[in-house]
Amino acid sequence: MRKLALNDEILLTIEKPARYIGNEINMVKKDLNNIDIRFCMCFPDVYEIGMSHLGIQILYDMFNRREDTYCERVYSPWVDLDKIMREKQIPLFALESQEPIKNFDFLGFTVQYEMCYTNILQVLELSQIPIYAKDRTEDDPIVLGGGPCTYNPEPIADFFDFFYIGEGETVYNEILDLYKENKLKGGTKKEFLEKAAEIEGVYVPAFYDVEYNPDRTIKSFTKKNAHGKDAIKKQVEISMNETYYPKKPLVPYIKATQDRVVLEIQRGCIRGCRFCQAGMVYRPIRERNLEFLKEYAYEMLKNTGHEEISLSSLSSSDYSSLQELVYFLIDEFSSKGVNISLPSLRIDAFALDVMSKVQDVRKSSLTFAPEAGSQRLRDVINKGLTEESILKGAMDAFNSGWNRVKLYFMLGLPSENNEDIEGIAVLSDKIAREYYTIPKDQRNGKVSIVSSTSFFVPKPFTPFQWSRMNTAEEYLEKQHFLRTKFNEQLNRKSIKYNWHEAELSVLEGVFARGDRRISKVIYDAYKAGCLYDSWSEHFKYELWEKAFEDNQIDMAFYTSRERVKEEILPWDFIDAGVTKDFLWREYDRAMNAKVTPNCRMACTNCGAKVFEGGVCFEERGQV
Repeated sequence: MRKLALNDEILLTIEKPARYIGNEINMVKKDLNNIDIRFCMCFPDVYEIGMSHLGIQILYDMFNRREDTYCERVYSPWVDLDKIMREKQIPLFALESQEPIKNFDFLGFTVQYEMCYTNILQVLELSQIPIYAKDRTEDDPIVLGGGPCTYNPEPIADFFDFFYIGEGETVYNEILDLYKENKLKGGTKKEFLEKAAEIEGVYVPAFYDVEYNPDRTIKSFTKKNAHGKDAIKKQVEISMNETYYPKKPLVPYIKATQDRVVLEIQRGCIRGCRFCQAGMVYRPIRERNLEFLKEYAYEMLKNTGHEEISLSSLSSSDYSSLQELVYFLIDEFSSKGVNISLPSLRIDAFALDVMSKVQDVRKSSLTFAPEAGSQRLRDVINKGLTEESILKGAMDAFNSGWNRVKLYFMLGLPSENNEDIEGIAVLSDKIAREYYTIPKDQRNGKVSIVSSTSFFVPKPFTPFQWSRMNTAEEYLEKQHFLRTKFNEQLNRKSIKYNWHEAELSVLEGVFARGDRRISKVIYDAYKAGCLYDSWSEHFKYELWEKAFEDNQIDMAFYTSRERVKEEILPWDFIDAGVTKDFLWREYDRAMNAKVTPNCRMACTNCGAKVFEGGVCFEERGQV
């Protein structure tokens, strides 16, 4: 029987002790005596969120297929256990073996969003691993990071031994083989990192120097170790039918954020929305084979006992065999009490037909994401949605029995004016008006429209990476203006308006486009008490302000400053496939409100063709 790292006394005093005991359904168990490599995978947020992450499930399955490797998991302890572990000096432990992480070979973080950065430091400190990479010895685990935020790893570069840029299935086995070989030879950590740096997709921050101009922009980014590459090329798994995918995903004993089987139908997106980082860095779009998906749907439902299956994709409607797949899932599983979830669908006749088959129309709501209130601004961001198509989709939904609609918009988009902002309220009202054109005796009660605005944050590898971001004061002014416009609408009683925190968005903007100088700020803020920053009840903006002030760093330098084309950006050393020239062309087209066709309509020469697969090799025209 496994000995738990936490005794009963502690487990009975903390919230949701099941977060820390492991032993979930499909958890992998291995004999440590037969293992050469111990790898701990970390999602730096609370267990329920981390357990919902597909990437970790894929890598957990992939690593554990190796006989020489044992991949275990750890998540950020919640604030109640954090306090106890510090008081009692309990080292942070992996769920599988319940052993301290400091005894492992690797600690790998998936960095999904910028506001988890202080949680990374929490995991390191509670694990009794030095926070700064430069302070670690041969006895400490190698700390690595991957995931979307590592497309600009610089703000957290000082805390990591290396980063893996791109999709994990591609060269991780090569990295693990290299580590094993180096370990057998008695090689040092530096020797391993030098050899690893020669592998495509691996970035070792310590092997590079940054110089700055007097105006605080980057003067140069140069390698100081011959083993480092001039450009770090992102890794892409082209054949989605031959890659790893778990048939036995982990099933928690407590409710996770996404408590369902997740079937990834494709990677990438053809749409080219100019604000969307995922749509750019995951190019080209690659589909999974229909038969592959059918097989995995069977196996995963059988092995988990889940009662829901969700199709995962940035834009499910663009999957070429969607109709066949969905009807197969309905025919096979609906009668067995399995719900089918279809996120990221365009609301058209097919989508509504499907949703009426798999949802209780009276209980569910439909989601539209126009992102901008005016047609001009939707063209600026290349959303590819007309007002006509939005209203038609809404009307078709109302006629099919829906009366609840969620709308998602952004405030602070480049070139935005008051007319664009007012357009959010006007469009919400127009949708409500569509509902009330239905004869009263045919309506499904009153209509409910929930319009939510988030604040635009420019991200690396998007056409808006050069754009200025609004200040917190500007965001709040826009929010107030929009609230008054909602109150002026005819159907205001049918519309609810929700909004995000402005300060949180500003901080996210700093981290998104920051450089290495931000690492010290993150460290100081963490030491001052910042933790779980993505949780509004724990977010302490005043501590962040002080940390920036103490380090004489102006947040506005990273957020509300327009960049010029010639400026060296902190992430320029990463080759994400999409070229800087393409992104600049798109930026220029945005400022002229010109729409760019999607990848299946015409090739826009973005650069992703270098990966030699996916949509780039389908028959279509050129622009």
